[in-house]
Amino acid sequence: MSEQQESRHGEYKVPGGKLVVVDLEVRDGVLDSVSLSGDFFLEPDDALEDINRALTGLPADSTAEQIALAVRSSLHPDAVLFGFSPEAVAITVRRALAKATGWADHEWEIIPPTPLSTHMHVAMDEVLTEEVGAGLRNPTLRFWEWETPSVVIGSFQSLRNEVDPDGAERHGVTVVRRISGGGAMFMEHGNAITYSLYVPQSLVDGLSFADSYPFLDAWVMESLERLGIKAWYQPLNDIATDQGKIGGAAQKRLSSGGMLHHVTMSYDIDADKMVQVLRIGKEKLSDKGTRSAKKRVDPLRRQTGLSREEIIDTMMQTFTERYGAKTTGITDTEMARAKEKVEQKFNTSEWITRVP
Repeated sequence: MSEQQESRHGEYKVPGGKLVVVDLEVRDGVLDSVSLSGDFFLEPDDALEDINRALTGLPADSTAEQIALAVRSSLHPDAVLFGFSPEAVAITVRRALAKATGWADHEWEIIPPTPLSTHMHVAMDEVLTEEVGAGLRNPTLRFWEWETPSVVIGSFQSLRNEVDPDGAERHGVTVVRRISGGGAMFMEHGNAITYSLYVPQSLVDGLSFADSYPFLDAWVMESLERLGIKAWYQPLNDIATDQGKIGGAAQKRLSSGGMLHHVTMSYDIDADKMVQVLRIGKEKLSDKGTRSAKKRVDPLRRQTGLSREEIIDTMMQTFTERYGAKTTGITDTEMARAKEKVEQKFNTSEWITRVP
């Protein structure tokens, strides 16, 4: 007996590109009556029908990679796609099938800057990512706040290669390791803006790692533009302006289905102290032909003339306006779980020195 035919509709706005729309039906577990449309450009004209034919008959449980391959294989070598790609078509189809989601499919929450120890911050990242993946919390944006000097190293970085223990001890710097990859972050009170975004992996379904970074931070680029800063992503994970790098991002995908995306942007960093604490800081400065560190590294303070708090307020306002986010806080249960993770994992020598 045949399954009832279901009509589906999906839309995807390519970052920096065009809108891709698909209408389709699902019959007996396969795609049927596929109709692709949008404000993109495609040559030759009949390539549109080639794509529709390639999608028709595909299993409804096809992965984004399988869908993109079917589209690409259907196209003549001379076909030109402007403003979209086979991968964009795949994301649109997956959205129509409810396998992928868009920002508007979720209820968003914001946790304003909340002072925690640095160990608690990295533990909270794991807790909230797990909860979003398990459906226990809405997707959430959280801003960090801290009081004591800290270095947060990437999950796969070597402790001895990244941190000068004498410099760290001299300046009272706490060293912690986070669950995401990427490079070391030097933090003091008021010197940086750090936020974490906890999302279901369905939000980035079909996106490559490289494309997921600017996709998840489009709201940040709008925030910076409101502040008079034109910024962009420098592949893979650096946020840059015409005056240089202002921040870096890192990600971690968990088996629960949750995903962590977090960013640190420099507001007003003591670079002399940073290179006394971070070994890699000396190497990077040497690589750039810089003989000595400038006293301060302050791209956001210098380029905006605004306080750190004003910049964060603009970021929160932008996120709220774009996604209808509501302000919330960390629950007692989440705080307790994070404290447990600190004791059992993040403040143990086994974790901190797992890459010696």
